[in-house]
Amino acid sequence: MKFAKFAVAAVAALSFSSAYAFHDGGVATCDGCHTMHNSKGNKSMSRKGAGVQFQGEIYLLQGSDQSSTCLNCHAAADTSPKSYHIMTYPVPAAGTAPAEMSPGGDFAYLAKSYVTAIRGAPYTNAGDKHGHNVLAGDYGLVADSKLATAPGGNYDATKFSCISCHDPHSRARIVDAAGTIESSAFGAKTLPIGASGSYGALPIVGEEAVGVYRLLAPTGYVPMSVPTATAFVNNPPVAVAPSTYNRKESATDTRVAYGSGMSEWCANCHGAIHNNGVNSGNTKLIHPAGNGALLTAQANDLNGNPLGTTIANIYNAYKGSGDLTGTQATSYDSMIPFEEGATDVTALAAKAVIDGTQVGGPVTGTENVMCLSCHRAHATAFPQMSRWNNNAPFVAVDGQWPGKDITTNAEVANGEFNQGLTQAEYQAAMYDRPATRYAFFQRSLCNKCHAKD
Repeated sequence: MKFAKFAVAAVAALSFSSAYAFHDGGVATCDGCHTMHNSKGNKSMSRKGAGVQFQGEIYLLQGSDQSSTCLNCHAAADTSPKSYHIMTYPVPAAGTAPAEMSPGGDFAYLAKSYVTAIRGAPYTNAGDKHGHNVLAGDYGLVADSKLATAPGGNYDATKFSCISCHDPHSRARIVDAAGTIESSAFGAKTLPIGASGSYGALPIVGEEAVGVYRLLAPTGYVPMSVPTATAFVNNPPVAVAPSTYNRKESATDTRVAYGSGMSEWCANCHGAIHNNGVNSGNTKLIHPAGNGALLTAQANDLNGNPLGTTIANIYNAYKGSGDLTGTQATSYDSMIPFEEGATDVTALAAKAVIDGTQVGGPVTGTENVMCLSCHRAHATAFPQMSRWNNNAPFVAVDGQWPGKDITTNAEVANGEFNQGLTQAEYQAAMYDRPATRYAFFQRSLCNKCHAKD
């Protein structure tokens, strides 16, 4: 690699502003994750998350399991969003929200259950329904209490970890500006990974590749620790994130430019949920999501585009319940992102910003809905890892976020609306955006595409 690239990496490492100085799109530093000789001189080592001593773990990991090893760097006791952290640890006490606001969410929500009453009956907004239940023993994260396998698939929930989705040794790579993905294999020659592809870096054609989005695993991937898992059949999506992505969105949105392939990649484990074959006979059976998804049944739009002009026009016009006066130029909302339907890395990188300069909605109708239009990849405060509360008719009430701590307004304090969160916790779950961004009585954000409110 070139000297300039080393200089950039060194600056990033010193400022600790982003994760790619360590991973750099590829396999990273071996002893960042492994103890090279198990335990030097047979002396105990400190396990970061659990705060105990140990003398070696399986696979020579720095933590007691794969996810704990990842969280040794990606978890911290932050009080506000910081850098590449994806879990607030120790988990905040009741009444205090997890701090991280990355596009994927904060894994601390998995360890936070909220109790309230709905229509006089006790109700629990259970933590293990808040996201992907990765096993991280050092950080108190356990397997899903009810699901034995991935919904719509067969991945064993008792073996689910960060490396079920992310390839720690990063065999996938982007080899050109068009977003073409290749994977290394024994007996094959592939370009070395020279930089992270998560932030729009381009490969030097013929000399080096860049890593795929978020080190996601490629076609053929089976974790070494779960040899019975079904091999992936779809490559990672092409997407670009701004280099500063873990932040409050009180003033401007964090726009990740999702290009193509996200739902298809999710289908590696959730195939029966995202199955175009099942969907083809009657598009009302499964919500369309992905590159080939058609919304013809919902939109009565027969032009064959993935999103279609009807839904695209609704997205662009929708500002809030009862308000369809928006325009394409300012309609984007990171609470309801869409996929661009493109793989041009340069074009995607131009849209991946945090400064509010890229707020345009769908342009042609060839954009598409994807799994992350409604869900976050890691965890949220709401059931089914939804980006907003889908278990109630209203998201905002009386011009404010709901909260169980409200004493002057029974409507705002309604348990169905607040899901057991205080008003401050609810606002944090909405990434600190003001409730006034939407309608005085704002119904579900599904209406951003459907306008049925």
